[in-house]
Amino acid sequence: MAKAKMTRERLSIDVLPEEHRRIKAYAALHGETIREYVVESVRERLRQEAEERGLSALTMNLNQDPVLKELWDNEKDAAYDKI
Repeated sequence: MAKAKMTRERLSIDVLPEEHRRIKAYAALHGETIREYVVESVRERLRQEAEERGLSALTMNLNQDPVLKELWDNEKDAAYDKI
């Protein structure tokens, strides 16, 4: 069976020498290449952004969904809003 060929795009960025040294050091601490470290860092940031967008979409729709609104706005949990 032939392997599926995965296409990739090239991304090239310029960083300051100090940033390069720090990235290289952190990659080494994690036992990764600079490429592996940077790609995983970007993927993690993308996951966080997607999660935040999902949460934001949920909270923006509270007024439109009566069940979510009731779960979100209630006296029992109002004490946590003050924290």
